[in-house]
Amino acid sequence: MDERAISRLGQRVSVVGLGTWQLGADWGDVDDKDALTVLEAAAESGVTFFDTADVYGDGRSEQTIAAFLRGRPNLHVLVATKMGRRVEQIPQNYVLDNFRAWNDRSRRNLGVDRIDLVQLHCPPTPVYSSDEVFDALDTLVDEGRVAAYGVSVETCAEALTAIARPNVASVQIIFNPFRMKPLREVLPAAEKAGVGIIARVPLASGLLSGKYTKDTVFAANDHRTFNRRGEAFDQGETFSGVDFETGVEAAAEFSGLAPQGYTPAQSALRWIIQQPGVSTVIPGARSPEQARANAAAAKSAPLSEETLTAIQDLYDRRIKDQVEGRW
Repeated sequence: MDERAISRLGQRVSVVGLGTWQLGADWGDVDDKDALTVLEAAAESGVTFFDTADVYGDGRSEQTIAAFLRGRPNLHVLVATKMGRRVEQIPQNYVLDNFRAWNDRSRRNLGVDRIDLVQLHCPPTPVYSSDEVFDALDTLVDEGRVAAYGVSVETCAEALTAIARPNVASVQIIFNPFRMKPLREVLPAAEKAGVGIIARVPLASGLLSGKYTKDTVFAANDHRTFNRRGEAFDQGETFSGVDFETGVEAAAEFSGLAPQGYTPAQSALRWIIQQPGVSTVIPGARSPEQARANAAAAKSAPLSEETLTAIQDLYDRRIKDQVEGRW
């Protein structure tokens, strides 16, 4: 699989990575055996970037990755985790003592002395403007606890604030054919600064797979049931902030734009991959088949100008007004 360099990280990552929220919690039940088979399928497909967080299953996702890598000492995978969502979301909690405690826990979960990449996990907006926060993150690097740090953001404005920080290695942001706003300013600014862009929620919580109808029912412990209006965390994390009925209709139209030989999900991933400034895209997977199909998008031919224009038109007509004012 092709890899792309992240200048400030000093490493290369596969253009398709693996998001592991599904292997921890909030997507229905996935047992440990199934989680390990997903990781194995991704690695066998050339994925060299795993993204996790301390809050996914309260550490379960990190521990599963550690168990997988423990028996494969020669496998090169860059593991990125996130921190900060296990406490009340107020800026006062983003201090060095807490960072050290959170980092200690993640290092134990992952079974490593130093974490490749640690990201602030969508903290309150004022955190991005705090010199003290980024001084504390620099201290984690100086102490050898982490190799580099980045941020995960909800809004384009937060992304631009973070990119201006000299030691931010990466910005993780929701970016997909139903969330195009980052194209205008965030991706160009990141590319110019040498900051990696990690595209998350690439399938709009599965909408862009084209598999759902208005009658689809998700499990009670699936965020697509309990967070549709932002009841548990930012609404933009669920279906990219698009209301479900609109999303299903737009996804059906999107599916019709998939070129021959592509699934709708692969079309969405391919659209993301070929945008300048994207370092890696991190779809999740609940089965080995999904992991392999996602990775295969990296090897597919670029979408044509005609298809790109049609996708842009769909976004402008059906989606743009719902999402651009908020994120």
